[in-house]
Amino acid sequence: MSEDERLLEAGRTVLRIEGDALTGFADSLGSSFAAAVRTLLATQGRIVISGMGKSGHIARKMAATFASTGAPAQFVHPGEASHGDLGMVTAQDSLIVLSNSGETPELADIVAHAKRFSIPLIGVASRANSTLLRQSDVALKLPEAPEACPNGLAPTTSTTLTLALGDALAVALMKERDFSPENFRTFHPGGKLGARLTRVGDLMHSGEEMPLVASDIRMDDALLVMTQKGFGTAGVTNGDGRLIGVITDGDLRRNMEGLLTRTAGDVMTSDPKTIGPDELAEAALSTMSGRITTLFVTAPDGTPQGIVHVHDLLRAGIA
Repeated sequence: MSEDERLLEAGRTVLRIEGDALTGFADSLGSSFAAAVRTLLATQGRIVISGMGKSGHIARKMAATFASTGAPAQFVHPGEASHGDLGMVTAQDSLIVLSNSGETPELADIVAHAKRFSIPLIGVASRANSTLLRQSDVALKLPEAPEACPNGLAPTTSTTLTLALGDALAVALMKERDFSPENFRTFHPGGKLGARLTRVGDLMHSGEEMPLVASDIRMDDALLVMTQKGFGTAGVTNGDGRLIGVITDGDLRRNMEGLLTRTAGDVMTSDPKTIGPDELAEAALSTMSGRITTLFVTAPDGTPQGIVHVHDLLRAGIA
């Protein structure tokens, strides 16, 4: 076996072990999971998550996932909790405590705090008779599964299972709360994800910035509007103010003969592609695929609301 084959097989073995464990976990998930979701749904304060060592790293990620999906959450380090940070955990909160063995000594104070103030405690561990799960109001037992570490020592499969359990709880909460893409954008305004969830109405130019002309206006005046507004196009409206066409550079080239004596209605391309202000900016980019560089934004009745240029989408990080 070559070195590459040996390394690939080592990696595949880990993924198979952890994948099999996740499949088994999904099949074994029971009523305690539903009870945990109900407990989190009823939380009036924050979801506080704690764990020591590798479990602490997983707890931090779980808290971040809950917080970004509409469930206020925070991580509290069990060691710091014993030295004052227990004040972060109130009677309005719920508590998720992670420990593979269920016997982590540093968790004793935070568990005792939960019992003293009747704070709902969800314990996650791999041993059903562990101290943590026996003290918990809701006990989530991780399935018995071998660690992917060849020595069976380093937390690998167990941390993957715990991480996936946190995702399962967060997604279940999202579904119960009808957490929408718009809600998601509220917590992710920056970066590529925020850009993908940007609405057309957030980027469009409106009001006096729109290059609009009436259908009966002469083209010499229409050209002035196109030049002044700087979009390289003009929207053509009828007597009711609805958008009925657009004039682009291509329309100008096709109608050069006698252009200045013709009307906008004579030169325009009818029934142009448009988009609504509540559509995602990604949809605007998709509609522009090809030679279209600008897109008029219209209300359901066809009234122009704005115009968006491909450069607006690029600046916003859509493409």
